[in-house]
Amino acid sequence: MQSFRNSRAPFPFRNMQALVVIACCSVATSPLAAQDASPTVAEDIAPAIEVDPAMQAAEAALSAAPVFDGHNDVPIQLRARFDNQINDLDFDDTTGTGETHPDGRAMHTDIERLAEGRVGAQYWSVYVPAALPEPEAVQMTIEQIDVMKRLIAANPDALRFVETADGVESAMADGRVASLLGMEGGHSIGSSLAVLRQMYDLGARYMTLTHSRNTPWADSATDDPEHGGLTDFGRDVVREMNRIGMLVDLSHVSEAAMNDVLDVASAPVIFSHSGVRAVNGHARNVPDTVLDRLPDNGGIVMVVALPGFLNEERRQWYAGREAEAARQASLMLGQPDAIADAMARWDADNPEPQTTVSHMADHIDHIRARIGVEHIGIGADFDGMPSGPVGFEDVSGYPELFAELSRRGYSRVEMELIASRNAIRVLREAERIAARMGDNAPIETLIETAD
Repeated sequence: MQSFRNSRAPFPFRNMQALVVIACCSVATSPLAAQDASPTVAEDIAPAIEVDPAMQAAEAALSAAPVFDGHNDVPIQLRARFDNQINDLDFDDTTGTGETHPDGRAMHTDIERLAEGRVGAQYWSVYVPAALPEPEAVQMTIEQIDVMKRLIAANPDALRFVETADGVESAMADGRVASLLGMEGGHSIGSSLAVLRQMYDLGARYMTLTHSRNTPWADSATDDPEHGGLTDFGRDVVREMNRIGMLVDLSHVSEAAMNDVLDVASAPVIFSHSGVRAVNGHARNVPDTVLDRLPDNGGIVMVVALPGFLNEERRQWYAGREAEAARQASLMLGQPDAIADAMARWDADNPEPQTTVSHMADHIDHIRARIGVEHIGIGADFDGMPSGPVGFEDVSGYPELFAELSRRGYSRVEMELIASRNAIRVLREAERIAARMGDNAPIETLIETAD
């Protein structure tokens, strides 16, 4: 298969060619017009060609440094929609998969749209629900690793399983989407450092320390605090991840846990899919106090595309809707139809605020202004949310985001850093530190148990 970067012309070029064809055809349809206009055809065609300099700049940057996205939830879609039965799945085009979702939503990701989006590398999230008992979570995580590896192997002309920074760069150079695995939630290791090491051997290259609930050794951002951050075992989880070369992902963890990790980490951390709290106050986002510590650590925030984490107006709208739903439920006990009618009226009177790539760029702006462009990446969370922002609804939309950054004055070098160079640098540094620690014995700490 031809390199995906060469398999199709950049968007402005394609549009330009189409406009030239249309303009030429319109002249040719009238012989008289053709005779009259022939000396000035270029003048007639030129106004029809609209080239967006910002999109051209974005395409140039993404051609040199394709997107390395930190978080995509295709694996859980494969389980929920197809029960991991994927031998007959056409991953070239998944736009027709709406019938496999209860709300009729098609998947956000496929090979054709990854190419349109200029995606060169992807961390595929082997997420499993945080409510599972730990032994079940371990089994399901292994099953999700299996299904994603099988999907990659079934599409060798477009995807390539890799485990290293060198592998990422090699796959990109060959026109394949470098495909890495990340575990979303520490419950996936069953509170066992032995399981952690085995997950690394299976290919997991990062682990998010929590998901929506606390683990027995770390606090989540969206659960009631239980440990005050990390327990002693949790600190050893971080140390062992650094020793073996697995990236520590701080998306989903509490602020106290973020700081505890930064106190003990010897390798750069990532936030695989988060925004910043100064722009949107969601607990899942990164506070400035933590951002300010990232330069010393060398880590990155891979900015998420989920509207509720980007647009503060939208977050407030959602809180208001939840409050109204609770009020109606209290007022109309045992009357579900009346509650539904009341909420339909509320929705009509209170439309959801629109979220665009501009909101996403606001988070990028804040990080750049506060700690520098070297600490920014992209982790959209496609197939883990209903939709991305307007103009960035699926994986084809990354050029729209980078065009917005260009309009805001970002240089080509800055856009290349954000697209993938920062993410590759972090992975390579984690590998370097692991190699330096190679003679250290594995940590054998056991999880603390209640008396």
